[in-house]
Amino acid sequence: MNMKKLFAIFFSIVLTTLVQAQSDPNNDGSTSNRKTVDTSSVIVQLNGDPLSTYVKTKPPQGKKIDFNSKSTKSYRAQLSALRNDFKQWLQTNAPKAKITGQYDISLNAVAVQLNGTAKSTIEQAPQAKYVEYELFYYPNVVPTCGPDPDLGLINAIAAWSENGAGGSSNAGAGVKVAIIDTGIDLTHPCFCDTGYPNTPQIGDTNFTNNKVIAAKVFNNNAGVKGYTPEAIQDHGTHVAGTVGCDFQTPATVNGVTIPYCPSGVAPKVFLGNYNVFPADVDNARSEDILNALEAAYADGFDIANMSLGGSHGKSGNVGFNDLLMNAVNDLDQAGFISAIAAGNSGPGFNTVESPGAAERALTAGAVTVGQYIGVNVEDNTDPANFAAAVGEFGPSADQAGTLSANLGTFCGTQSVNLTGKIALIDRGVCTFSEKIRNAQTNGAVGAIIVNNVCGPPISMAQDGTPNQPTIPAVMVSNSDRTALGADTGDTFTIHSAASYVFNAADNDVLAGFSSRGPTDVDFRVKPDVTAPGVNVLSSIPLSFCQLGPQSNCGPDSCWAFFQGTSMATPHLAGSAAIVLQQHPTWSAAQVRSAIVNTADSAVKNPTGCASLTDGNAVGSGRENLDKAVLSKVALDPVSVSFGAVPSGSGQTKAFNVTLTNLDSSSHNFSLVLTSSTGTGVSYSLSSSSTGSLAGGASANVTVTMTAAKGASPGSHQATLNVSDGGILAHAVVFTFSK
Repeated sequence: MNMKKLFAIFFSIVLTTLVQAQSDPNNDGSTSNRKTVDTSSVIVQLNGDPLSTYVKTKPPQGKKIDFNSKSTKSYRAQLSALRNDFKQWLQTNAPKAKITGQYDISLNAVAVQLNGTAKSTIEQAPQAKYVEYELFYYPNVVPTCGPDPDLGLINAIAAWSENGAGGSSNAGAGVKVAIIDTGIDLTHPCFCDTGYPNTPQIGDTNFTNNKVIAAKVFNNNAGVKGYTPEAIQDHGTHVAGTVGCDFQTPATVNGVTIPYCPSGVAPKVFLGNYNVFPADVDNARSEDILNALEAAYADGFDIANMSLGGSHGKSGNVGFNDLLMNAVNDLDQAGFISAIAAGNSGPGFNTVESPGAAERALTAGAVTVGQYIGVNVEDNTDPANFAAAVGEFGPSADQAGTLSANLGTFCGTQSVNLTGKIALIDRGVCTFSEKIRNAQTNGAVGAIIVNNVCGPPISMAQDGTPNQPTIPAVMVSNSDRTALGADTGDTFTIHSAASYVFNAADNDVLAGFSSRGPTDVDFRVKPDVTAPGVNVLSSIPLSFCQLGPQSNCGPDSCWAFFQGTSMATPHLAGSAAIVLQQHPTWSAAQVRSAIVNTADSAVKNPTGCASLTDGNAVGSGRENLDKAVLSKVALDPVSVSFGAVPSGSGQTKAFNVTLTNLDSSSHNFSLVLTSSTGTGVSYSLSSSSTGSLAGGASANVTVTMTAAKGASPGSHQATLNVSDGGILAHAVVFTFSK
């Protein structure tokens, strides 16, 4: 394919909205895991009005009840006698139940501790007008701007204070990150430049300030069509917010206040708006991106974020790289870091796209964040409650119906009587619109989609076809599958009231869409590392919330949950800014190694939720920024890839890795290889695998791969660990036998 091939942006799969909560119990803003109903006690409203509404005791307007009046005293005596009648009834019919409170001003009522008595028994009392379980209430605390879960996953906040960096007030200061995307909405409060120094601004200064210091557009029709760097689309503003949103910017999504205040990974960075998707343009040619890369480098930027991708060119004599990938590799060696999306083409083998497949790219795979906005799905029969994510099919009012049996994926032409029912449907195979339309056509009044992978449910998007379904539809977690399947025939209500949900157990699941390696033709390990990329909350242009123009330090803001490797990439770009700020003399390769080779083995398989260590799915793991800024050793390259070996050939190959002591003092590094997965392929190290290395010095270490004839086909993976008392860094070692 020649270099004129269009590069499609990895737009997030959905804008999310909505739901009620399983949240971190240590988060003051959380409403999850709270008890809502006390089934051990009831409030019993008795027959007769209370003093506040009884015709002879209700005070005139502007007055209070006169407790000393004869009519009030007389009526209180009547109410007391009624309560005594109820007490006597309890002693006879429910002797274990005890009155714990009594009321006659706002309610004519008593509180009763049931002590094992059924609520239905109390309802039989002739004095009882209405009986209700007691409810739990909590202070409506204004959000205290608790920890941002994205930043918590990657240990960013701790990293801000390492090496004397100064914490949140200085995180990323002085480092410049170019956002090669759809533009940045300067008016969003995320990009308020209060506290920033007066800084020379580059390009179209209608779209710059002292934080977003560059604004340029790259499209060969820009002059003819009048394109500007203005952020008409939402993607670039979301990406930019993840990189560098101002520290603790309050957020609301669809009327729901988020119980933490989001921050960028590097909240004090300088940002650049390098718009390659101006106006409504949804693709960019390689020349547009190359122009943007070169301009950003020439303008003095340190890092580029490219949440975009397309197919490899592989034309002419470039081999397995196309020219854009070559440009990324070359710029890296000139001190410019490129954080790039792996792609949203997973989970298939060999699906990493260009330019993320470039050897010296910092390539991002995506894992989940266990947060979303959702509603409560209630089983009125049991009772039981399920948290559900809502997207573009969300309820505007409560919807009740009988839960159907599980209908499977419910794609294609279907004929099932669902009249008056809420359809229970599995995710997968066809679009959400098709599933929900099928349910509505067959008479369903609502739909519950069950996620087919581990992790949080996602908000569902329409597929753009005509005649979209109008019944409410929500998605629940895969973990709710068994319980819902057992509740067939129960009466359910899909509630419409929305709130924030967080469940830490849903973190760190590899996204099903996240592209996987190895790379095409040369079989190198990609992605390099994973970062939060599912249900990521960040800024979007104010126009998407129908907010008018304002100063970028104004109170109004616009936010959304997006998902995609596009959302993982800016976590890496922001992380690179933090590492570079604290270690300005490190090379681009050393910054990349610090992020990649210190990652945590925390990623879970979307199928079954077990630990996932396949390097071509997760790279070295999920990034840990605090470990990255404390790195003592760098590896170049960041992984060891021997490529493809014919299984019948029997080959031995050597691969050199450069180790650099990043510390100022010497270290006695020890290198160890774990055993290889599969059979017939083994790895060994040169004799130089243990030894002292002076501060700042480098040494080459040779890893040797031996493939026996008849080695088992497929991936053969090991891990290279670098230690100095404890493991300081680790790298994936990979061979593909075919």
